[in-house]
Amino acid sequence: MRPLEESELEQVLAKLFTFVGKNIETVLQRSDAPHSLRLHKKRVYYVRDDVLKRATSVGRDELVALGTCLGKFTHSDKFRLTIGALDLLAAHAKHKMWVKPTSEMGFMYGNHLLKSGLGRISENVAANAGVVIYSMADVPIGFAVASKSTQDCRKLDPSAIVAYHLADVGEYLRAEDSFVQGKKD
Repeated sequence: MRPLEESELEQVLAKLFTFVGKNIETVLQRSDAPHSLRLHKKRVYYVRDDVLKRATSVGRDELVALGTCLGKFTHSDKFRLTIGALDLLAAHAKHKMWVKPTSEMGFMYGNHLLKSGLGRISENVAANAGVVIYSMADVPIGFAVASKSTQDCRKLDPSAIVAYHLADVGEYLRAEDSFVQGKKD
């Protein structure tokens, strides 16, 4: 487990910035418990500093995961947020969309969000902005990229896509084997 290099840190912060905006300072500089970003086996972890100090006694090969996995670097060294970042994004989200109960399952199966399934949308969402997707009961179920602005969403026909799916809580079941890169028994 090592600190992120400058280029890696830029990619991670740029991706987080699309979802939390200026709240990124509160994410990185928490007053209750300081946290750090660490890289381990191509995955980026958000770790409390006191836990990080204790983990130094564990060898690299034995360490499976530590803290919250925010995302991973692909084979082409591009950073991709994973569903593990949902709690962090939901707590500091700048833009939000709420999904009607009839469209929740469709989104959780990995489909894009259509206008017919959009319950509410926060104000001033720009096109291509990162949004956190909530159920109508205010439970975060995933995150996406808005395809249209708030004003444009109101004029769309019901079959138009309003958010491009990035991750959802259904991934815990669909891709559970790929979440932990530990030893295979």
